[in-house]
Amino acid sequence: MQFFSPPALLAMSTMDKISRGLFDDTFAGIHQLSWFDWAILVPYFGILALLSVYGIHRFEMVRAYFKHRRNAVDEPKLRFEQLPKVTIQLPLYNERYVLERLIDEVVKMEYPKHLLQIQVLDDSTDDTHAFAEALCERYRNIGHPIEYHHRTNREGFKAGALQEGLKSATGEFVAVFDADFLPPADFLLRTVHHFADPGVGVVQTRWSYLNRDFNFLTEVEGLLLDGHFILEHGARSRSGLFFNFNGTAGILRRAMIDDAGGWQHDTLTEDSDLSYRAQLKGWRFVYLPRIDCPSELPVEMHGFQVQQFRWAKGLTQCAKKLLPSILRAKLPFRVKAEAFMHLTPNISYPLMIVVSALMLPVMIVRFYMGVWQMMLIDLPLIVASFWSLSVFYVIAQRELNPKDWKRSILLLPMLMAVGVGLTLINTRAVLEALFGVQSGFVRTPKYAIEGTQQKRLAVKKYKRKSGWLPYFELACGSYFLYMVYFAISTYNYPSIPFLSLFVGGYYWAGISTLHQEYQDRMRYNRAHKLEFEAAR
Repeated sequence: MQFFSPPALLAMSTMDKISRGLFDDTFAGIHQLSWFDWAILVPYFGILALLSVYGIHRFEMVRAYFKHRRNAVDEPKLRFEQLPKVTIQLPLYNERYVLERLIDEVVKMEYPKHLLQIQVLDDSTDDTHAFAEALCERYRNIGHPIEYHHRTNREGFKAGALQEGLKSATGEFVAVFDADFLPPADFLLRTVHHFADPGVGVVQTRWSYLNRDFNFLTEVEGLLLDGHFILEHGARSRSGLFFNFNGTAGILRRAMIDDAGGWQHDTLTEDSDLSYRAQLKGWRFVYLPRIDCPSELPVEMHGFQVQQFRWAKGLTQCAKKLLPSILRAKLPFRVKAEAFMHLTPNISYPLMIVVSALMLPVMIVRFYMGVWQMMLIDLPLIVASFWSLSVFYVIAQRELNPKDWKRSILLLPMLMAVGVGLTLINTRAVLEALFGVQSGFVRTPKYAIEGTQQKRLAVKKYKRKSGWLPYFELACGSYFLYMVYFAISTYNYPSIPFLSLFVGGYYWAGISTLHQEYQDRMRYNRAHKLEFEAAR
């Protein structure tokens, strides 16, 4: 008796159908599928169908954004007769390059000084500590209400620092700014009056970007974040759905923080965690897209990946922690459904890995199928999964920049390629969250880079080793490159542009990371050589 492995059965099944001349007979081809063919096709299309649900959700966000446009909030309905006390918290961890820029802007805040408290919450372990302390003392000596707090244990990471700061906070409201943000001078005066409504717990403003034009990566990052801040936040806030405080560039009611259980550090996205706990308690959030707060985008691929890893893992941890309470709560179905879609989108990354692994055998199985049958199945999934991305991000740019949005169309292939480059690291993030693997809060290095100041990067530290990741990305890119070759050899030309996105995405992620680390080593070696020669 002769036994065949599943790949052998697959090859025999496919070649047998080819020899029977079933290429032009679609329905005959379907009937001739073997059990192994079905074992590949069913999970493949099942996963694509699931991914398309999140694609359809993007269309729903666009629809809700325009349908509820009249509900957009700009000016507060009520105003305080007397301004309340406000505490500004500035959480830091090894932020030597952006710290001075941040504090210089915060002390310019147009708000009565006797009603203002500025807390620098520093967990730094490098020379940022001494520099920040001296900087705060200098500003305090010239009359600014600034305090310096330094922790040595870093317990709870950012959430722990914010909660520790609340112990000595005097403000009824708390504004939070990460180290790479530059809040406008009128930020408090334009936001605080919304809290005259006692049901409002958070006011969130929109992020903008100081270094959007630094390179192609930062342009794509800007597109991704604009989609979130324009369409997602816009649609959710206008529709009366839950949305999240983004951890910075916002202001919170102190009583809301306490009522929701305070800052907790059992997830890596303490901002989303607190947001959902507060809204479950009945607090309302206000979003003000016309107030933008400039910030700095990661300029290196691995730095961007580390940031996305933290966000993907943290949001998945929030889903695991909070969805049971959300689903049990007495909330409208649409609120629960949107909360589920908001907290779970990162599950698409491990699903994409499975789809990627199946893609080549699926191409082999489907080689004999008719064109119309393939279009009947593929076209709806492509529209839902990939066209939705294009529509979503282009509309966001058109809303944000009515006169200068067409460049976003040219950047769409790069946006999709960058999304591919996140699949491996974010798959790890999701799996760690689901299986309860704990990890620390890894900050995203920022270098006070604005515009296209390429020279600034050469002298910076805070680099992080990428480990095995870029090599795995290069291997995946090579796998898809072989699929391009197979598509050409089987005359499957329509699939080549789609496959090329995967080739470009994985190669871009892997090569750019390795190239940057090589440059860092060369600069390090040159610097040490000069030090050695000077010491001789």
